Amino acid sequence: MVLKNIKIDVGRGEFIALLGPSGCGKSTLLRLIAGLETPDSGSVKLGDRDITHLAPEKRDVALMFQSYALLPHMSVFENVRFPLRMKNVLSKADQALRVNSALQQVQLENYGERYPRQLSGGQQQRVALARAIVAEPQVLLLDEPLSNLDARLRENMQIELKQLYQRLQMTTIFVTHDQSEALALADRVVLMNEGIIEQVGTPQDLYERPKTVFAADFIGGANILWINVNFNGNKAVGKLSDGSIVSLPNLLERKEGLQPFMVRQEAIQFSPRDEDVISLKGVVESQHFSGSVIKSIIRFGDKQISAVTSVKETPDIYGNVIFGVHKSDLIPLEIGSIK
Repeated sequence: MVLKNIKIDVGRGEFIALLGPSGCGKSTLLRLIAGLETPDSGSVKLGDRDITHLAPEKRDVALMFQSYALLPHMSVFENVRFPLRMKNVLSKADQALRVNSALQQVQLENYGERYPRQLSGGQQQRVALARAIVAEPQVLLLDEPLSNLDARLRENMQIELKQLYQRLQMTTIFVTHDQSEALALADRVVLMNEGIIEQVGTPQDLYERPKTVFAADFIGGANILWINVNFNGNKAVGKLSDGSIVSLPNLLERKEGLQPFMVRQEAIQFSPRDEDVISLKGVVESQHFSGSVIKSIIRFGDKQISAVTSVKETPDIYGNVIFGVHKSDLIPLEIGSIK
C-alpha cells in the first residue's frame, strides 16, 4: 500500500489507534515506524532523533506481531528474556528481575517454566506482550494484538491491555480494523483509508463529529442521508429522497445542492413530538432483537434506514411508521477525504 502525505504527531505516553479496513496502509505505517520498511520520502522521528534509517534493534521501539511469534523451543521465561539477550543489556541477574517484572505485569508470574505449546491463546498473547515491554521501549507497537482471540477472551484482553497501559504509561501505537476496539482503548484514533489519513481525533470526536462519508460509515452505525440543500434567506431547507421538504439545522457553510448528512442509528426516534425533530414517514421492514435493544430496518424512499432503540421504545409493528431525527443529530459531511 502506497502511503500519501502521512503526518502523525504522537505525544509521550499517548495511546494511538491506527484504524481502517484491510489494505488501507495501517500495518505498512507501523512497519515504517518499527524499521521493517524504509520510506521513499519523509522521515520517522523519535523525540529529537531521526530514526528513519536506523536498524530496528537500535530504535528503542518494540513490535508485538499479530501471530505472537513465540519461539516454541524456549520456555516462557526465555521467550520474554530474548530481547534483552539480543541487545546484550543488563547482567543475567538483572535480566531475570526484568523478566519476572514483565511477567507479573501480564499476570503470568508463575508460568515462566512452561512452553508456548502448554499455553492457551490468551496466555500466549500475554507472553508476547511481556516480551514487548521487557526492554522498556520508548514506543510499543501492536499489530492487531487481539485478532486471534475469540470474542469473549478478546473483550477481557481489551480491559487488561487498557489497565496495563494505564500502569506503564508507555507510548503505544496499535493497529486494528475493529472500530469498537479502537474506540474502547485509544486516546486518539487515526482513521486511514486507501493510504491516506481520513481523520484524526478522540474516539468521541470521530463518533459524534465525523468529517467525511467514509468516517461516518466506518465508525459506528451511521445512516447517510443525501439531502438537496437550498437556502431561503438565512434558513437552510432540504429535499429528501422521498420528496419530503424539511427545515435543516444552521449550517456552517452556505453551500447548496445535493449533500450527505449523517444520523446515528440510536438517534432515530419513533412517534417524535419535539418541534426540533424532523418527522418522516417510512415502512418498518424488519426488526432484530439484541438483548436490551432492537434494530429496526425502515424503508425510506429508495433506501433503508437503521434505528436502534430500547425494547420499550420500539414499535411492535411492521408497516407504516412515523420516525424522526432531531436537527442537532443531523451532521453534515464532506463527500471525499479530508486532505
